[in-house]
Amino acid sequence: MNSNFEPQDARDTFDLMELFHQIKKYFWILLLSMLVMGMAGFGISKFVIEPEYESAITMIVNTRKDNSGVVTNDNITSAQNLVSTYSVIIKSNTVLNQVINTLGLDTSYDELDSNVYVNAVDDTQIMRIAVRDTDKARSAEIVEAIADIAPDVIVDTVEAGSCKVISQVMTTDSPVTPNVLKNTLLMAVMGLLISTVVI
Repeated sequence: MNSNFEPQDARDTFDLMELFHQIKKYFWILLLSMLVMGMAGFGISKFVIEPEYESAITMIVNTRKDNSGVVTNDNITSAQNLVSTYSVIIKSNTVLNQVINTLGLDTSYDELDSNVYVNAVDDTQIMRIAVRDTDKARSAEIVEAIADIAPDVIVDTVEAGSCKVISQVMTTDSPVTPNVLKNTLLMAVMGLLISTVVI
């Protein structure tokens, strides 16, 4: 019988104790890595990445009433389904190129498209259109132009209903990106993980 046999639990305990010993031994290196990476994340978020503001507007999606003039549950369900279709049209070059030309923006369709967000509000027939831009006033102008241009394009394209503005433009007072605190914490955790792997 092998006298050197060691139970699995004993080996596991030894490994954990050794890991704890190594972490304790290099604690200051781990802490320094966290601080350096965290400060780097803070500096990049605060001074390198240009902050962006968000302006948003909400619109209600309608379908055509039946002959009785009464809006039924089927009408509401159809309107909810149309939100996805309308969002594609709103982000299409047909709409956004008109916005660029109307406002005289010095940007391309792809750049504007990446900063436009359209989604349904809580699975309702309410559609929220948001635009992010480094200029607070310009983000509001763009979303207003979209709300002005999109309905005619939608009606002409879909021929199944309409959409109307139900709230005025709301613009954030502070930037929505970058999230300085989140980026700082993520970089600090990354520093901890990298230094732990190296050790």
